[in-house]
Amino acid sequence: MIRDADSKGLKFEALADELRRGILAGTWTAGQKLPTEQQLAEETGYSLTTVRRAFDDLVAEGVVVRRQGAGSFVAHTRPREQRARRRIGVLLPDTQLYYPRVLQGIDESLSAAGASLQLATYRYDRTKEDAAIESLLDAGVDGLLLSPTLTEIDDPDARAQTLMQLPVPVVMVERSLVDLGPRDRTEHVCSDHRGGAYDAVQHLAALGHQRIALLMRERTPTGPAIMNGYRHAIADLGLPSGLEFTQAKTAWEVDSAQGAFDRLRELEATAALVFGDREATLLQGAIRRSGLSVPGDIALVSYDDEVADLAEVPLSAVAPPKYRIGRMAADVLLRRLIEGDDCPLHQIRLRPRIVIRRSCGAVVAE
Repeated sequence: MIRDADSKGLKFEALADELRRGILAGTWTAGQKLPTEQQLAEETGYSLTTVRRAFDDLVAEGVVVRRQGAGSFVAHTRPREQRARRRIGVLLPDTQLYYPRVLQGIDESLSAAGASLQLATYRYDRTKEDAAIESLLDAGVDGLLLSPTLTEIDDPDARAQTLMQLPVPVVMVERSLVDLGPRDRTEHVCSDHRGGAYDAVQHLAALGHQRIALLMRERTPTGPAIMNGYRHAIADLGLPSGLEFTQAKTAWEVDSAQGAFDRLRELEATAALVFGDREATLLQGAIRRSGLSVPGDIALVSYDDEVADLAEVPLSAVAPPKYRIGRMAADVLLRRLIEGDDCPLHQIRLRPRIVIRRSCGAVVAE
């Protein structure tokens, strides 16, 4: 009856999802007693702690009620059925490369909860954001998951506050107010891009590199955080600073990263963190054309891990947890809709991991 947990999700989330489906399908009807925590632990092989967390989620949602000394029962009132009519608006810059996995996480969480998804995009054109949000509100959404423009605008704090004052609950996805500290009252779930960049520099330094460059693409929402993390790592490790280079995406492509490679040589760098995968792949080609090699002469770590494994020399890459970001953001919004002001403010940052491949020169496990 209970399936194994999907490796993409936590075990207690998978178990809670399965129990919800059973209740919706009529396996357990309103007022019926559910299997005990001990029974479910024995049946699924999960620990009692995992089973208890799954029940805690269902109780918090009003799907299940606990009766002291009697056990857990399907709630007589069916807020789950009401929730099935909920519509969640999702605003993304686009649905290419970075965002499909985020959207997948959102969709799977909403589907498990019986909610529907209304999608809008603004193609990284911030003049179209408000119209897209209005279209979602006009469609009657009950809550919003937003990835708005918060960099390279005059007052990101004011913009975020405007979004938080919309007539439905809002959770920002892969967006937060950088360095606002405790004044930040936004609800958000995002990758810790500063931490990801920091870890990449630390990894290259551990391989013996002292002159580690940062090569960036202009006008990226994650750029400021990546640069911040890079600079913190350089300072903490006592490495040479000022090895930074940024240019427009078109400039990377026009000369197939030859200009970026020339700058890398001027900086006398032996390693580089490159945003993103495509730019790192182009740079790899420029390095090869010069007669040098990756990682023999220059070690590379790319930032994103969308197509890093397809490079001629597979790229080690910082991999933001995109699927989990989407899933958790949807879960936070659903909980906000269920609990209202009783729900604590969620400000969640998930640290990316580094996927080790050949381009950095580390030993790759077979």
